[in-house]
Amino acid sequence: MAAYPRGRALRTAKAMGRAFVVYAVLMILGVITAVPFIWMLISSLKEPGTLFLYPPRWIPDPVRLRNYVDLAQQMPFATFFLNSTKIALLSTVGSLLACSLAAYAFARFNFVGKSFLFAVTISCLMVPYQVELIPVFIIFYKLGLMDKHIVLWGPAFTGSAFGVFLLRQFFMTLPGELEDAARIDGASRLGIYWRIFLPLSGPALTTLAIFTFMGSWNDLLGPVLYLSTKSKLTLTIGLAMMYHTWGATPWHLVMAGAVVSVLPILIVYIVGQKYFVQGIVMTGLKM
Repeated sequence: MAAYPRGRALRTAKAMGRAFVVYAVLMILGVITAVPFIWMLISSLKEPGTLFLYPPRWIPDPVRLRNYVDLAQQMPFATFFLNSTKIALLSTVGSLLACSLAAYAFARFNFVGKSFLFAVTISCLMVPYQVELIPVFIIFYKLGLMDKHIVLWGPAFTGSAFGVFLLRQFFMTLPGELEDAARIDGASRLGIYWRIFLPLSGPALTTLAIFTFMGSWNDLLGPVLYLSTKSKLTLTIGLAMMYHTWGATPWHLVMAGAVVSVLPILIVYIVGQKYFVQGIVMTGLKM
């Protein structure tokens, strides 16, 4: 009888040891991942010329909060920030609306050519962005949309192959009895989509929203190609301009701008982290 408690204690000790090793490794990897961000934050609080001292100083002395004030004074940082926010939010809303409608049709409708159209949609994932760059540029040029923000957020309202696939996978995990009950109660197809599927799809919608917002916020190539007026530029271009418009790169201001540019993405991820993880897990359950 004594061997059983001893064996259980041994198994418990082994499980605790494995858990300790796993958490220790994860903590080390987390610290390694966070070091560049910590260094960026510290560098944004240093005085000019002290960023590349050796050995490096991890604690800025003195702490220079004026770097953020100088950043706003020496360039239209607030305008760039608002432009990026506007484009990212509109892109996110457009992507959620268009992709959810298409995904709902692929998941719940039966129509001729459904499998073929879905295969064509999925095949778009294999087309590099650089391949379609020139044709899309010519289309926008012919339409007279150059130097307008709509060229950056407008395509989101046509959907994306990744978003359609992600939401379609999630919609297929929802029980069909909910849809049948709603149709018996007289709900229309659009009513079922709006009142049942969307409220139940928080994890998948949050996942797509984070990916879309992050991609639009960090986009540099699109604004460089389509925007030319300074008042319409985005934050990514504003940070890149520091390398070319000033004689010596003001790294302390670049780090301050980078910190501010990271904050919206960080906030969006922290707010939607729980749903983001659920969306990644649940959208791969059914084909």
